[in-house]
Amino acid sequence: MANFMQDSVVKYACSCGILNPISKLFFCRHCPKLRCGFCVCHEVDSNFCSNCLENIPSSEARNKKNCCANCFNCPCCHHTLSARATTVIVQKKPDEAAKEGESAAGSETKPDPSKVITKKMYYLSCLACRWTSRDVGIPDQSVATGSWPDNECAYQTRFNALAEYYQAVVQQDKQERQEYLRRKTPKTHKFPSLTDRTGLTVSIIRRQMGWSDKNTQKAKPVNIAPAQNTEDVGQLPESIFTQKINLRNITTVKQRHNQPCEQPFTINKLYPQRRGLWIKRSLRCRECEHNVIKPEYHPTSVKYRIQLFASYHVPDVLLVRCEQPLKAGQPNTVILKLSNPTLHDMEINIVELPTEEDELKMIEEFKRTCTLKDTSLTAATAMDSLKSLTGSPSLTGTGSLTNTSLVRQTSILEEPRVVKLKVNSKLQPPEASFILNLRDDSKEFDDEPQTSTKVEPEFIVSRKSNKVYLRLKFIPDEDLKSGNDVFVGFNMLYTYVNTVTNTPEKKEPTTHVLNCRIYVKVGSIEA
Repeated sequence: MANFMQDSVVKYACSCGILNPISKLFFCRHCPKLRCGFCVCHEVDSNFCSNCLENIPSSEARNKKNCCANCFNCPCCHHTLSARATTVIVQKKPDEAAKEGESAAGSETKPDPSKVITKKMYYLSCLACRWTSRDVGIPDQSVATGSWPDNECAYQTRFNALAEYYQAVVQQDKQERQEYLRRKTPKTHKFPSLTDRTGLTVSIIRRQMGWSDKNTQKAKPVNIAPAQNTEDVGQLPESIFTQKINLRNITTVKQRHNQPCEQPFTINKLYPQRRGLWIKRSLRCRECEHNVIKPEYHPTSVKYRIQLFASYHVPDVLLVRCEQPLKAGQPNTVILKLSNPTLHDMEINIVELPTEEDELKMIEEFKRTCTLKDTSLTAATAMDSLKSLTGSPSLTGTGSLTNTSLVRQTSILEEPRVVKLKVNSKLQPPEASFILNLRDDSKEFDDEPQTSTKVEPEFIVSRKSNKVYLRLKFIPDEDLKSGNDVFVGFNMLYTYVNTVTNTPEKKEPTTHVLNCRIYVKVGSIEA
């Protein structure tokens, strides 16, 4: 929480090479790899208003220009406007007064001239800056929602004509492209089915292929008057040089940008703006096209149907402290805290990062293997390429990824790149691996200290529940100067138990050995 509004000191390298904290990464259980915001596809699931929480279909939202029909924003302070009720005196119409006079003449009682008729009316008011719709002359409405007039743009007809023209141009270009593809493809039999003599099957197949029917007319754009420049520019009024300007009555740049059609100069010409719609979006992996984030459909729900955040599947690494002041060329130790968020034990092994030359060679080999289109691209070759890229020596065996869909690497869209952050210290990785216990919420409330008879390695400081405090040794480079930041990087190999089965034959969870590159900013060189 201390680094919530600051840059994180511990960053993970995504599969594409971009560094992000673990809170901004996702984990695809089908690949399985780390994914950042550039490695996923963003899809809009639903549109809704954040004020009235009305769920609006996408087609209706498109017609309403992604704005709510009932909610408005204040043009001055941009808060939500509220509908306030008031009572007004309504004068009787002549025919109603005549009818009442006739009814009163037939009866003994006389009409009461002091009796008045009141009607409830509504106007918009801002509870923050006290702006009302009466300030700009908008008449009060008899209905609280859905009947407020809009300030129409003076150039709306021109915009509509341009939109229709360019839509026709796009439609004509699409029809010409389809006609070119139809002529280019080899002709087959006139009737795809021998029983088809009416041409219905041909029409259905053309629609399924995206081709237009032969009877449809070609779209032709309607000619519109081109825009012409003019040299007649209006002159400034003389009062602008003589009268004093009251800055309270002049609109700000933000207020003018919120109303681009008119861009009023004074505040009394500001009109309420319809509130923009919010969206709920889902994230999909670009490689395997599986969802990593899927929210609930209802606007009031904050839960997720699918939430594959990296913090739920990847060990969390936190920087605790450096035991000694950082000095160039002198050995030092750093204390790291590792947490296991899963319900299975993890075997952790920390190794050194590959050099830049080795990383470039592995990326080129990975690209070359993924672009092969002959029969030599098998699961084994894809496994060897992935093993060389990740630097994992344990991606083989019965619980490995050989039986998964690694042959689909040809559909990868993100391009692997070299990590830009340069490590300026020499890490001394631990010689042995260690076990990170599974997450057990009940152990967090145990008052008694946990004692284990097993002898821990020297680099493990302490252990509690699913957390391990680790001591790593490193030596900063000798060419570092006072004030320079020191970065420590390492490869963390960990075992992951995947409960998702890609094939119906495999119903038991499989164990994978995955790899993630971690970069830690341990501090700066002291004077």
